[in-house]
Amino acid sequence: MSYAPTPSQTVGPFYGYALPFPRGGEVAPAGHPDTITLHGYVYDGAGNPVPDALIETWQPAPDGSRTGAPGSLRHDPVTGEVIGRDGVAFTGFGRVPTDADGHFTVRTLPPGGVSYIAVAVFARGLLHHLYTRAYLVDEPGDALLGSLDPARRATLVTRPESHRTYRFDIRLQGEGETVFLEFQ
Repeated sequence: MSYAPTPSQTVGPFYGYALPFPRGGEVAPAGHPDTITLHGYVYDGAGNPVPDALIETWQPAPDGSRTGAPGSLRHDPVTGEVIGRDGVAFTGFGRVPTDADGHFTVRTLPPGGVSYIAVAVFARGLLHHLYTRAYLVDEPGDALLGSLDPARRATLVTRPESHRTYRFDIRLQGEGETVFLEFQ
């Protein structure tokens, strides 16, 4: 007797449903005039969008301080449910899921003292999350950018779009794969 093969399984865990929190991409205080938007898509090795990835961002405040304000993960005092940010304080931390098209959006303030926003990618099939940087400008004196050939360097530099909006696509593998950083 022969059996039909069972379908393959995707490596979990699946982050998109449990870790995001309300307004997790709203890093800048509500209505702040210097708000910038960082957005893009996460693509797999075949160039298909990844609809259930999770993107985290960290950055210094515009004045270069790295302490941030507490309060990103505020909880309802009665139910204990995560209710998100207070909408006033700048914490330097963002967490957003990709949507059904693999798209993410973070609204933040320009980082002080550096020309990039640090990014971590969590996605199905990844046994360990990936770290990279989204450079808002191609910084000539940056040690990391200076160590890369032009094609690899381009994977870290955002593309300016409309006023104060930057596009940063993340390719997990294959042609045009984003440069990922290893920390030990």
